Amino acid sequence: MIPSFNVKPQIIGIDKNEIIRIQTQIKPLHPDAEEDEQNIDYWTAYILKGRKSTFVEITIEYEIKSTAIHKIKCLWLDIEWGNYGPFGSFKRFDSFVLPNSLDISKGNSSSTNLVDPIKTHILGSLDDPIGVLKSYMPLDYMPTDILTIGESPLAVMQGRYIDYRNVKSNLISKLICKGFHPTSSLATASGMQTLINISGPTRVIISWLIGGILKLFGVKGVFYRLAGEQARLIDDITGTTPPYDKSIVLGPKNTKNFCIKAAKRLNVNVAVVDVNDLGRVKILSTSNVNNAEIIKRALTSNPAGNANQQTPLVFIRSDEAR
Repeated sequence: MIPSFNVKPQIIGIDKNEIIRIQTQIKPLHPDAEEDEQNIDYWTAYILKGRKSTFVEITIEYEIKSTAIHKIKCLWLDIEWGNYGPFGSFKRFDSFVLPNSLDISKGNSSSTNLVDPIKTHILGSLDDPIGVLKSYMPLDYMPTDILTIGESPLAVMQGRYIDYRNVKSNLISKLICKGFHPTSSLATASGMQTLINISGPTRVIISWLIGGILKLFGVKGVFYRLAGEQARLIDDITGTTPPYDKSIVLGPKNTKNFCIKAAKRLNVNVAVVDVNDLGRVKILSTSNVNNAEIIKRALTSNPAGNANQQTPLVFIRSDEAR
């Protein structure tokens, strides 16, 4: 049962004193309810049957100062809903971005740089990943050029992020996480619990034991190799550009298929990468394996950055290969 459903909208990019008015309306659109039962601004406790879905219409109206119009980056909808049943009752949280088309001019700019970080609007689950690449790809590209996208931005567009408030950590995750470096995404109970939920407690515990033993003999990184791909790809809160800084972002799915489809549709080489400020470049997938060394050389300096640059795409011109 869903006894409550609330939405808290947040305008990202402007100060609170620049907001004159903001109003939210919620209208349930339950497929099995009568029209007169679909009340605006009142959520009637609803029984959601197994394997069924329901819908809701959310309307956000806001008025802001004219000087703030071009500061808006996106509208972030923070959703809190109740879940009630034999297990008791608890709150669940979801959220998503409504992108602002005024934020960044989509478009097909031109540049003579060999390696170009491309600034985009704040991406979200309503964006089509291949459509985003097409929208921001330079006009003067060549089929031999390479367009890369970060693994976290792609995962966000695939909806692969979890509100940390939804993660219920158990004793295992609270104990195991203490064995990781404080800056690791697995050094928190919620980050570790997310991995356990994906890979399973048995695999994570065995990986942790073997990794810990081998680490005593100077062999590092074994846990990440044994615990599954997501062990390296999970980004805990603060690891992703706001407003996703309060979300645990998983690694993207089907990256190989994505690269092949995107390359075929856009007529350019495509790669999904994981890059950091330490010069580490990991290529998750690429449409052309022959470009691996070119990509690593071009991205070693991390031109996209790891802060809030809002540059999830990097365009590498084929001249870089020469």
